[in-house]
Amino acid sequence: MTIKRFIPLLAISTLVVSATVHAEQVEISLVDKLDGYLDNYCLDIKGTGNNIDTSKGLQLHTCYSYKGALGKDQIFDTVEFEHEMLYLPKFDVCAELAHLSVGSEVTLATCNSTAEQKFAFSGNGIITPTVEPTLCLTASLDTKRGRNGTSKHQIKGLTLESCAADLAQFQTWQTNSK
Repeated sequence: MTIKRFIPLLAISTLVVSATVHAEQVEISLVDKLDGYLDNYCLDIKGTGNNIDTSKGLQLHTCYSYKGALGKDQIFDTVEFEHEMLYLPKFDVCAELAHLSVGSEVTLATCNSTAEQKFAFSGNGIITPTVEPTLCLTASLDTKRGRNGTSKHQIKGLTLESCAADLAQFQTWQTNSK
């Protein structure tokens, strides 16, 4: 009798563990290192340390994984990729587009599953708004140094641009975990 009770409990425990295994925290980085010399460029919330400000949106910044761990302002939850959301769990916000046009920046907002927060991303390739798949998240050409030029970390802008083969190095993304 005890064995019969144990087996269903074991089956439920296995389901809970396997569901948890699929949730992974990752950084989203460009595949091409471009001009980065510490590591790749990652999607990153603007601001540093205690001055991280979700109201300023996303940028590209040197990935912190070269230090051996992911930076809290660069962590995305892969479970939300299945729901077409770019979710930053440490700040409980999602990427959002205020405009669906070339040159638009990526903002952050409370997750609400609206069309402006839906992005197609398989974890390896381009990231596009689901309502406008001809536009891609794109790293800018310009590079600046953090902390008003005094840091070795590098920063790039992030905008929505037309998807194009000749921009692949600025538009092809991957996930990494440490």
